[in-house]
Amino acid sequence: MIKGSLVALVTPFRNDQLDEDALRKMVQWHIEQGTDGLVPVGTTGESATLTEKEHCRVIEIVAEEAAGKLPILAGAGSNNTREAIFYNDAAQDFGADASLHVAGYYNRPSQEGLFRHFEAVHEASRIPIFVYNIPPRAIVDILPETMARIAALPRVHGVKDATSDLTRPVREKLLIKKEFSFLSGDDGTAVSYNAAGGNGCISVTGNIAPALCSDMQAACSNGDYAAAAAIQERLMPLHMALFAEPSPAGVKYAASLLQLCDESCRLPIVPLSSHSKSAIRDAMSGLDLI
Repeated sequence: MIKGSLVALVTPFRNDQLDEDALRKMVQWHIEQGTDGLVPVGTTGESATLTEKEHCRVIEIVAEEAAGKLPILAGAGSNNTREAIFYNDAAQDFGADASLHVAGYYNRPSQEGLFRHFEAVHEASRIPIFVYNIPPRAIVDILPETMARIAALPRVHGVKDATSDLTRPVREKLLIKKEFSFLSGDDGTAVSYNAAGGNGCISVTGNIAPALCSDMQAACSNGDYAAAAAIQERLMPLHMALFAEPSPAGVKYAASLLQLCDESCRLPIVPLSSHSKSAIRDAMSGLDLI
């Protein structure tokens, strides 16, 4: 089971090209910091603006550097089922341990269409699949009954839940009759989600404060929710600052302050305002990260 503190990894650029050295450096840093898993080429990894070659190369580098020390859950989602299968093939061919698939954004499929999409990806896959349910971006919501149908497929191992509905893990657990990873997709409610039955978080803030995020998830795993809540309270100003403007501009700026990579993103994401930069610096200083 993939669980704990997983990081929605940024994709570093330099002069608008993939910065392979920075990417390798980040993977090694996360291993040292105690991160439990890495999620490259997702939304935070700017997958929408990567070329096919870049997408595959990011997975390959992350898998090479991780070298089995922590699991790699590679983004492979698309609203085009054939493309989702193509990127799932890429994930398994370039060394990922599992793949992450978002629901059918823009197309707005029915619940039956959602099930058939994941069924088709599942039938083509040799590696575990995780379902990414994020109605604010995808418009459609994978309802608990549909999630249970998808979860019944043998190679579907978990969900990244960004519904902001803290009843979801409870309701879905009543319907899913196998071991299943319930991962929050929202940093701000990660502790609350675990208290409701989750067992981890795919985190943006983990790019910047991986040790604290890992400690918070470990406290949840040990049943020490008081300790976890105390860490979450410390992290909240950083969570808020990183998302004050469209992501990943905030987290990449924060990563640049840690000298992990350049702050640049690809259009249509634009550089941060000076106000947001100041808020991020203050939040990081408050956590003794810089």
